[in-house]
Amino acid sequence: MGTLMGLMSLSRLALDADQTAINTTANNVANESTAGYTREVVTFAASDAVSLSGQQGLGEGVSATVSSVRDRVLDQMLQQQTQTTSQSSTQLSALQSLQSLFGLSASSTNASSTTMGSALDGFFSSLTSLASNPSNAAAQTAVLTAASTLAAAFNSTAQGLNSQTSQLNQGIATSAQQVNGLTSSIAQLNQQISSLSPTADAGALEDQRQQDILQLSGIVGVNQITTENNGVTLTTSSGAVLVSGTQSYALSTTNVNGNTQLVGGTPPATMSDIQGGSIGGMMQARDQNIPAMLSTMDQLANTIGTAINTQNQQGLTSTGAAGGAIFSLPSTTAGSAAGISVIATGTSAIATAGAGEGASGTTNALALANLATNPIVGGQTASSFYSSFIGQIGDTVASTTSSNTAQTAALNQVQTQVNSLSGVSFDDEASNLTLYQKSYEAAAKVMTIVDQLMSDALNLGQQTTVS
Repeated sequence: MGTLMGLMSLSRLALDADQTAINTTANNVANESTAGYTREVVTFAASDAVSLSGQQGLGEGVSATVSSVRDRVLDQMLQQQTQTTSQSSTQLSALQSLQSLFGLSASSTNASSTTMGSALDGFFSSLTSLASNPSNAAAQTAVLTAASTLAAAFNSTAQGLNSQTSQLNQGIATSAQQVNGLTSSIAQLNQQISSLSPTADAGALEDQRQQDILQLSGIVGVNQITTENNGVTLTTSSGAVLVSGTQSYALSTTNVNGNTQLVGGTPPATMSDIQGGSIGGMMQARDQNIPAMLSTMDQLANTIGTAINTQNQQGLTSTGAAGGAIFSLPSTTAGSAAGISVIATGTSAIATAGAGEGASGTTNALALANLATNPIVGGQTASSFYSSFIGQIGDTVASTTSSNTAQTAALNQVQTQVNSLSGVSFDDEASNLTLYQKSYEAAAKVMTIVDQLMSDALNLGQQTTVS
């Protein structure tokens, strides 16, 4: 009878193990399309044999252990590639907006087709027309009109660049709140995972945590360190701690020289050099690309305004008076694009004649017109300087596009590897389900037979006594 009871116990344990396997397969199938889900597998193991009174005992049956199929190296590769790709994608989006600000498209980098390029060409063309007929009031009026158009183009461009900076600042602040929500969730998951018994399956919690870390990587670059009790510590590229065990450290924002900077970690510190994620891309566009563009526009505006003012002041107007400034400029080059304006009023403000010439002299008008072909900005003409600048924007966009394309391909490749390892295959699950069901049926059959034998034994072969 003892042997039959042992066999009954073995059958029961086999049924439990097979049911666990069937449930695991059903769970895999149900979550095949769940984002971040990692396929679970069942490992069967024989229990240790028990010896009594020095006699070799029977095995205690089979047990089933459920575990998630994951590769932590692949997970971290996916995380790192996600933050790199997200940074380049965000920077590219910002650059494309800046490209549009200058009136450029992905297929066109013609400087003359932009508002600024057109205003620049129009202004110097008006000076050329004036040089051919300096006493003509309409030609003089056209110069002032073209000067106002050029100043407005500089103002509009600077305003657009500053507006892009404001949008990026706002995006960084919004992203910081998203980071705080995710780091808080990750810290809570660390707590839940660490509270589980060593033999408990933490697969679902790990999946959720990994999905949060992956989403976090798309926002900000992080470094991940595995700690005791299956926990994780997360730090930014600048070394600020975001999550340490069950504790998360929220990001806050502060204003530094008009820009939004993040403060976080422990102890809290300003983070101005974050790499990775959308925040890294926004900071790169805001702190590198836009300042470079604005500096170039300031240089161009200041140089043109200064050269025109200087030349006009060397000539005489139609009234015989010395010419004055045409443009008003800030005291420093910085801010020239935003601050340039036309202060000359009336056609008599333009000095067309040279010293010693009568009112109909053309020497200074020709000198003003020649500024269009003189290398007045960085060893180039104003138009050439602007064309080179537009070309640089196009090159930067093209380079970033190429880099993002390569990074996206690399991300897709890593994602494919992860899916191949951890994804659910309906074919595999169908095969497993068939195997587990047959094993279950076999264990159930053994239990039925044992039950019948025990019944026969208890009733001494009389089937009518105990059925």
